Amino acid sequence: MTARDTVRIHGSDAAAYLQRQISQDVDALATGDTAWSLILEPNGKVSSWFRIHRLDRDDFLLDIDAGHADSLVARLERFKLRTDAVIEFVDTPIPAPVTWPGTDDPFDEKQRIRAGMPRLGAELTPDTIPGEAGQRLLDVSVSFTKGCYTGQELVARIDSRGGNVPRPIRVLVADGPLEVGAVVTADGDDVGQVTSACGEVALAPLMRKVEIGDAVSVSGVPAIVSEPAGS
Repeated sequence: MTARDTVRIHGSDAAAYLQRQISQDVDALATGDTAWSLILEPNGKVSSWFRIHRLDRDDFLLDIDAGHADSLVARLERFKLRTDAVIEFVDTPIPAPVTWPGTDDPFDEKQRIRAGMPRLGAELTPDTIPGEAGQRLLDVSVSFTKGCYTGQELVARIDSRGGNVPRPIRVLVADGPLEVGAVVTADGDDVGQVTSACGEVALAPLMRKVEIGDAVSVSGVPAIVSEPAGS
């Protein structure tokens, strides 16, 4: 994982606007709380994944993988008609460390991959639906009890069907070094492509027929589809 960029949103409508737009329950956040959240496109696909920190009633910091703040701001601005909320880039970091199950240091690339932790621009793209990013991401980022928000319908529908998604992101542990872009095959069929790699571990969205524990080949290197670290 890289460093993070920070955006501030504030104004008398900021909390109500965020509550309608993001997957996290903003109303449940007390001042000083920090939580992960998704913001989705109307079709339910991932626009951004970020943390939200409540500074005050209508004052929030959002931080996101470095280099992706522009797209977060553009998505927030798109539906901000007749809304008293200012969105701006700031240098103030969220006063809470980034944490993730299965990692001592979430900024260590090998630990991130081994924990199955997705990254914007790699595992999380405009074609990704939230369920493909894994149960851990959903558990920390999505409220299934809050009111409606943009893109909610797809998230709720997949959850009601037991979380079956076309291409879940999987952890691969191999017998040798792996590279981004390497093709993953199972039983002679192409089933996906590596999106992140560090040494002998990698992440790849794979066809759902490939299950944890299966043996695969990654551009000729034998590998096992593994549980995320800390599971």
